[in-house]
Amino acid sequence: MKQFRKMFYPYLVWISIMIILPMLLIVFYAFTQKGNDVTTIRFTLDNFKYFFSDKIFSDVLKRSLLVALSTTVICLIIGYPTAYIIAKSKPKSKAWLILLITFPTWINMLVRTYAWMGILQDNGIINNFLALFGIGPIKMLHTSFAVILGMVYNFVPFMILQIYSSLTKMDKSLLEASSDLGANRIQSFLRVTLPLSLPGVISGITLVFLPAVSSFFIPKLLGGGQYMLIGNVIESQFLTIGNWNLGSAISMIMAVIIMISMYITKKVDKDPALKSNN
Repeated sequence: MKQFRKMFYPYLVWISIMIILPMLLIVFYAFTQKGNDVTTIRFTLDNFKYFFSDKIFSDVLKRSLLVALSTTVICLIIGYPTAYIIAKSKPKSKAWLILLITFPTWINMLVRTYAWMGILQDNGIINNFLALFGIGPIKMLHTSFAVILGMVYNFVPFMILQIYSSLTKMDKSLLEASSDLGANRIQSFLRVTLPLSLPGVISGITLVFLPAVSSFFIPKLLGGGQYMLIGNVIESQFLTIGNWNLGSAISMIMAVIIMISMYITKKVDKDPALKSNN
C-alpha cells in the first residue's frame, strides 16, 4: 500500500500543476478586475454582467449552441446507421470498416481542417467538378455550411465508435427471443436493439456536443474569421485583446454549460436492463 502511494504522488503533482492550478487561476481572474491603482485588485461580478448584458456575446453563445446541436444531430443521423451496418458485418469486414472510420483520426485535426479549405474554396475540387456541368462557382468556404461540415467530419468517428461499441456488447439472444415471440425486424430493432444501444448514443452525443460547442479553430479556418463562435471569443479575449478577466468569466460560463449538459446526459443514460429488472 505504501509503495502504491509513492507511485501516486507524481501523478498528483502533475494533476495539481497542469489541471487544478490553471482552473484556480481562471476562477481568480473571472471574479476579479484591476482597480484604479494598477497594483490593486478588486473582486467583482462585472465580467459576468458584461457578458450577459452585451447582445453580441449573447448572440454568439446562441449561435455556438445551435451549431453544436446541429453538428450533434447530423453526426447521430450519419453515425447510427453506419455503426449498425458495421456491427452486422462479418468479422473481417468489421476490422476493415473500423480502420476506415478511425484512419482519418490518425492525422492531426488541424491538417484535416486545412484540407477542407482546399476542397471548399471557389477554385477547389468541388467547384471544379461542378464547372464541368456549367454550375458554379458556389460559395461554400467561410459559411455556416463549411463550419458545420468541418465539425461533422472531425467528430462523427466518435459517434460511430460509441454506438458500435454498444451494439457489439448487446446480447444477441435477446433478438432471438424477440423473433421467437413473433416480432419482425422493425419491432425487434425498436424494442430491443435501439433501447440497448442508447448508452452508446448518449456517450456519442456527449463526445460530439462538448467539443463542438467550444471549438475555435474549425470556425476560424472554415468560417474565415467572419463566423464567430464562443470558442473564438474566448481565444480573442486571451490572445488578441488581452482581457484575461472577461475571457476567464466566459470560460467559466461555458464550463457550467458543459457540466449541465453532462448532468443531463448522465440522467438520461440509464441501463435499459436495469429498468427492466426494476
